[in-house]
Amino acid sequence: MARIREFDTEGAVEAAMNAFRSNGYDGTSIQDLVEATGVGRGSLYAAFGNKDGLYMAAMDRYRECYAMPLVEILRQGAPSRELLRAVLVAAVDEIVLDGSRRACLMVGAAIGRVAHDPQVAAHVQSTTDLLEEALAQVIAEAQEDGQLPEKHDARSLAQYLVITMHGLRVMGATSADRASLMAVAEIALHALD
Repeated sequence: MARIREFDTEGAVEAAMNAFRSNGYDGTSIQDLVEATGVGRGSLYAAFGNKDGLYMAAMDRYRECYAMPLVEILRQGAPSRELLRAVLVAAVDEIVLDGSRRACLMVGAAIGRVAHDPQVAAHVQSTTDLLEEALAQVIAEAQEDGQLPEKHDARSLAQYLVITMHGLRVMGATSADRASLMAVAEIALHALD
């Protein structure tokens, strides 16, 4: 008879996600995960298989907590120009409010894991595609409405904004000065014109 899991799986994944964000994949040991989650090593292995399994669960949680809400905001149908600005401002505000300077899990995965882990590469790509598609739709609508010029492809502009948001997160890891981050965000918005 299989044992019933005796811990809050969602809470454990959340705690692991924060540990990975704070220390990166390589900087987070199984013992760090035991301490962060409050779950025994054997129970973590039983639930997730290994550190990689817990990392993938943390990446799923990160997408659910950060990428999907952004996609939903983009699908709300607000005026496109205002919506794009709101997305960049929200990214800046999130960085500034994160006093612990935790990294973006997707940026960390792209830098540290994608080159040698196909499963992580596929996850990062699918999350990036989700964001780019939602942004491209908003940009295409803005171009159709005359809010943005049509001199650039909507998908290329969406990729530019995703790269900008990731760059803001990297910049915020060293200096979470809101004025500096907002200056970059404003430049990105002006570049769309």
